[in-house]
Amino acid sequence: MPVPRLSRERSVLLVVDVQDRLLAKMPTCPALVRNVAFLLDAAALLGVPAVGTEQYPKGLGPTTPEVAQRLPSPIAAKTAFSCCGASGFLTELRTLRRGQVVLVGMEAHVCVAQTAFDLLDSEFEVFVPADAVASRSAFDHEVALRRLDRAGAVVTTAEAVAFEWVGDAAHPQFKAVSKLVIARSEAG
Repeated sequence: MPVPRLSRERSVLLVVDVQDRLLAKMPTCPALVRNVAFLLDAAALLGVPAVGTEQYPKGLGPTTPEVAQRLPSPIAAKTAFSCCGASGFLTELRTLRRGQVVLVGMEAHVCVAQTAFDLLDSEFEVFVPADAVASRSAFDHEVALRRLDRAGAVVTTAEAVAFEWVGDAAHPQFKAVSKLVIARSEAG
């Protein structure tokens, strides 16, 4: 069986519920926002489409500005924990004609995991950067990543995703992505 590898031509970046009221409860909040923003910037440089969701925005508020400014509008609102439970979401995702989903956001053991399971059931390849998903509890985060791995998602890192999208130091955007990597490491 071939090892699943990301392709920028086949990928979409899905940002799940990075909302201020939830972020306030995440012990890894600054790193999560930094890593999600990093992936959104890399995706923009490399032509990888990005989509976002908000869990019950009436109660949990909007996506945090640092992330929202990098996402296309409108950001899909949902009450289902899985993004696939939002009306028309899966249909819209399929219209992008990209079979790989890089899944980031929160919480890893709830909305991210349930979305990943539904996407896997819908025959998408799912990649989860461990440093770009969060849970309130480190234990929930760790168990979620193990469960996602066993279910068939590829657990990876934000930097690994970016460099798989680039693929080669000869890529025209390699230096720009490298600058994002350096800026991210200096900020953290």
